Amino acid sequence: MKIPITDQFLWDMYIVLEKAGSVVDFMFFTPYWEKGRILTGGQNPVFEKYRKEKGYKEFAKLIYYLKSKNYIKVKSLDNKQGIMLTKEGISKALRASFILEKQQKRKDGKWVMLTFDIPEKHKKARTLLGSVIKNLGYKLFQQSIWVCPFDVSEKTENLLQMYNLDRYVRIFLIEEL
Repeated sequence: MKIPITDQFLWDMYIVLEKAGSVVDFMFFTPYWEKGRILTGGQNPVFEKYRKEKGYKEFAKLIYYLKSKNYIKVKSLDNKQGIMLTKEGISKALRASFILEKQQKRKDGKWVMLTFDIPEKHKKARTLLGSVIKNLGYKLFQQSIWVCPFDVSEKTENLLQMYNLDRYVRIFLIEEL
């Protein structure tokens, strides 16, 4: 299935960061300006791929658009420009990945069940959690209980930690509904 070039670019960037180490670690536990934590044009195969495919002008427009939507930040390091994915960019990349990667049901036939209890005063967190778990393929089973037949446990945990929602959520592996 074809997806927008912006989504494909963000997913490609995410993959590069995953190969370099954990994206969550990259984003939140190590300052981006430390050596090796921001990918410059010379280090980044994604830059070269898109520059060759689209040309310099179209690539520049793509970067401008992604910056304006707050999906990426462009930073300078040692007189070179590099790109860093923002939380929004990672979220959009993961949504794109579910379109690109055909979701496989768990081989063991078990389901992932997620329950949550977010206080009313944290309504934004509840809304955010809803969009995150829908993007992962969860379906509403009952109020505050979501289930998913796909193998998304690790991605779920990473996203919950990234958005600091893990304290409100419990994840279970169940054999049948």
